[in-house]
Amino acid sequence: MVNGIAYGKIARHTFIILIGLLMLYPVLWLISASFKPNTLIFSDTSLWPKEFTFEHYRDGWKGLQGISFGRFFANSAEISVLSVLGNLITCSLTAFAFARLEFKFKKFWFGVMLLTIMLPYHVTLVPQYIVYNKLAWINTYLPLIVPKWLAHDSFFIMLMVQFIRGIPKELDESATIDGCSQVNIYWRIVLPLMVPALITTAIFTFMWAWDDFFSQMIYLNRVQLFTVQLGIRSLFDPSGQSDWGALLAMSVLSLAPVLAIFFSLQRYFLEGISTTGLK
Repeated sequence: MVNGIAYGKIARHTFIILIGLLMLYPVLWLISASFKPNTLIFSDTSLWPKEFTFEHYRDGWKGLQGISFGRFFANSAEISVLSVLGNLITCSLTAFAFARLEFKFKKFWFGVMLLTIMLPYHVTLVPQYIVYNKLAWINTYLPLIVPKWLAHDSFFIMLMVQFIRGIPKELDESATIDGCSQVNIYWRIVLPLMVPALITTAIFTFMWAWDDFFSQMIYLNRVQLFTVQLGIRSLFDPSGQSDWGALLAMSVLSLAPVLAIFFSLQRYFLEGISTTGLK
């Protein structure tokens, strides 16, 4: 019986490892191909390059029209960081209001907020573009950043609401007796206990803002404003000869910030996404 259980565990772990390797293969191939000469990128299927070259990283970093990829990385970082700050501030305030405050039509507005999660982005794209165009926001970062400062992402509001509901209300009542206002309760009690949920929100927001391509393609047309994703896309020429080596090399570099943030905050991410509240 003991041997049967041991063999079962070994089989499960082996299966999981194989599935993990299968899912990692595209990433490993991407990294490997970025170091191969152009003539071997698609002809050599091995993950260990027969010939190493760093020319793709050097050529790709030169960028487009005299603008290096360093500028594109800075642009992406600006959008991502400001988006993270906006979501952390406004979504946490909105979630605190829904979870702790009492006001008219609270359940109705909470339901409307939840319904917006199911609304596809493409449905609102045209009216949003018209509004932003009239505001002269096209070819600026405002359409990508301002909505984050207006509690635009309902998913994070719902996540934080669920987390705040796990925090005992007795803490609020004790603070009220001591003379704390709702603002102080939010700032001194609820916000410090929301760290796992805040970090989860920060990770997701950064990843989505950094990897976003569609919105950036719609609102940004000048090369000076391009982000990493638009820069990589510009290296691909469907009607001519694409520089595959540079494209793959820059794709590898584009993964570094997201992976670094995720693995450095992984413990908090797992705790926050579970929305278990206090332990």
